[in-house]
Amino acid sequence: MDADFDFEGRTDACRRALAESDADCLVLLPGPNLQYLTGFRDEPMERHLLLFVPREGEPTLLAPAMYGEQLSETWLSDVRLWDDDEDPREHLGAIAAELGPDRVLVDDRMWARFTQDLRGAFDAEFGLASEVLADLRIRKDDDELDAIERASSLADRVSEELRTLGEGVVGTTERELAREIDSRLVDAGGEAPSFETIVASGPNGARPHHRRGSREIEAGDPVVLDFGTRVDGYPSDQTRTVVFAGEPPAGFEEVHDVVREAQEAAIERIEPGVPAEAIDAAAREVIEAAGYGEAFVHRTGHGVGCEVHEPPYIVASNSRALEPGMTFSVEPGVYLAGEFGVRIEDLVCVTDDGARRLNDSPRGWR
Repeated sequence: MDADFDFEGRTDACRRALAESDADCLVLLPGPNLQYLTGFRDEPMERHLLLFVPREGEPTLLAPAMYGEQLSETWLSDVRLWDDDEDPREHLGAIAAELGPDRVLVDDRMWARFTQDLRGAFDAEFGLASEVLADLRIRKDDDELDAIERASSLADRVSEELRTLGEGVVGTTERELAREIDSRLVDAGGEAPSFETIVASGPNGARPHHRRGSREIEAGDPVVLDFGTRVDGYPSDQTRTVVFAGEPPAGFEEVHDVVREAQEAAIERIEPGVPAEAIDAAAREVIEAAGYGEAFVHRTGHGVGCEVHEPPYIVASNSRALEPGMTFSVEPGVYLAGEFGVRIEDLVCVTDDGARRLNDSPRGWR
């Protein structure tokens, strides 16, 4: 349980947002939104574990009895437990009768079986919880930033350690190196990897989300390393493209320089009031000018918070103005099919007058 965060204050802000909307109630299942409001972290399952947040009054958490002790650690006072020999839909009916909402917002990732049960219990119109929660979560407070920065520092430490391996990496498979990274992240103090660690060597680096495979890393291979860890539930996410030993293929150094320049141009453009799409454009202009525009095949960045990928998205179609506290990746890349790929990624936080990088490990290829 993430006890240092002001979960009750966040829920109060959620209720105020509900009051300003046309919705009466929010319903969440285990996932990032529930974590954000309560600190309780778990994966969705077949059992009904649902949080009801009305615009007025206290939230109600319906949960399996087996979670009773864990949920006693949250700030919630109205926790209703049901046993496995009960039908939880009867509890849904009772809650629906108490709340009587006309419009209910459900978690954007609500499982279909739970949505169907809610529709059976509530005589109401349904919408998505992001209508009120997205705008609350998009700006990180000091406690959130502290957690992300600590997680980034741990990833930086592992990134620096990996460079010292040098020729020792040659002959190692991508999968073996990924396992080594995951182990080092936990040993450094991280809770767990933020996501499935990416190790993409040689031509596999031209696939932005290759993950990892059985290919052995060879001398001269550019290796895309994309990984992070979590601290207090908040993730880090960084990418470096490294040649551990030998000389890289023709053209690699030029491409790496272009990607670094693109990332610098994007970060220099960040400040409050600038639209997110302008950051994407700043990176893309550098890569296009170098003749690699068609090889930059994804957005420039994504927000991080309770989730590794969340708003704001740094993409050409996003005109939303940046605000202090918004935290996101800046990760331009160039991918040459059959040859290699290069991506460099740091997390940045928008400040009152610009941006602050949350990563400071070396960005060079050696």
